[in-house]
Amino acid sequence: MAIDPAGGHPAMDYQEHLRTYSGFIKGTVVMIVLIVLILLFLLSLVP
Repeated sequence: MAIDPAGGHPAMDYQEHLRTYSGFIKGTVVMIVLIVLILLFLLSLVP
């Protein structure tokens, strides 16, 4: 993701923002995969 910091506030730490956003996306993907696995496990328990 390309960000042009030229028009932004000088106090904004764009590298930290990108690192936080990337961590949020990775965490979201992991949670979705875990939820799908749990639902598939529960589905296998249904007679």
